[in-house]
Amino acid sequence: MIKVICIVCPKGCRLQLESNGERVTGNQCPLGEEYGRKEVRDPTRVLTSTVRIQYALYPRLPVKTHRDIPKAKLFDVMRALDDVMAEAPVKCGDVLLTKVCGTEANIVATRDMPRRCE
Repeated sequence: MIKVICIVCPKGCRLQLESNGERVTGNQCPLGEEYGRKEVRDPTRVLTSTVRIQYALYPRLPVKTHRDIPKAKLFDVMRALDDVMAEAPVKCGDVLLTKVCGTEANIVATRDMPRRCE
């Protein structure tokens, strides 16, 4: 029996799952059942982080994957972000990396970053 907390909605249902994901209990909505099955069979996450940026108001730019990536790829993507150096100005939603680490996810900026005035 595997126990997880559902993160799909604010309720935070405490799910109990069979190891194969066939039986899910504890969910208060159908989304929890779907989340539980996916968490057992193919866990994914949206990754949020920062990258370095030149000529900007601040030294770091917040970024995220535009979609879920396999949980097993999280550390690979973080290592790839270490090598990224963006250049200001950047607009929220700008794509900085495409198909990062062989996934279908792009790394996108999550805020505007103006150029530093000198």
